[in-house]
Amino acid sequence: MKQLLLVIGLSAALVGTANAASYKIDPTHTYPNFTVNHLGFSKMHGQFGKTKGSLEMDLAAGTGSVNITIDAASIYTGFKKRDDHLRSPDFFNVVEFPDITFKSTSAKLNGKSGTVKGDLTIMGVTKNVTLDVTGIHCGKHPFNPKLAEVCGFNATTSVMRSDFGMKYGLPAIGEKISIELEVEATR
Repeated sequence: MKQLLLVIGLSAALVGTANAASYKIDPTHTYPNFTVNHLGFSKMHGQFGKTKGSLEMDLAAGTGSVNITIDAASIYTGFKKRDDHLRSPDFFNVVEFPDITFKSTSAKLNGKSGTVKGDLTIMGVTKNVTLDVTGIHCGKHPFNPKLAEVCGFNATTSVMRSDFGMKYGLPAIGEKISIELEVEATR
């Protein structure tokens, strides 16, 4: 599930062109969130509240790069007892593995959409994932003229939690985690 956060990495992989711009992830407007089947009865939703990182992109060339770190302990599902269990060794084991990371390896961007491939690391296990970018919008911030530019991104992916060593409760608690990333970055 946490994978999705990292997945949040919804970013692009930089090739180093003259039009590339550098951005800093805005942690107050970035929401890696996930959905997982709960016992076959319903879907459970959650999110991570602390994300940091940077990205570079050149929309004209359709390239970029991203490096994102998610604080695994910042998981929030709206129920403290469940959140504490998700932080335990049964799931994210946040004491031993405090960070979830995503580092892009390639990106193909077409204006408002594209794909970003990269390495997602959860609980010390790294897997290649592909993010489907479903929205990119860049422009001037309407309330903060000091910012040169703000870019917002939406991306989705899904991962199998057992690939990262999270096997507790399988198959009753869903194996497949759907991830939606909502990211804002500034320069």
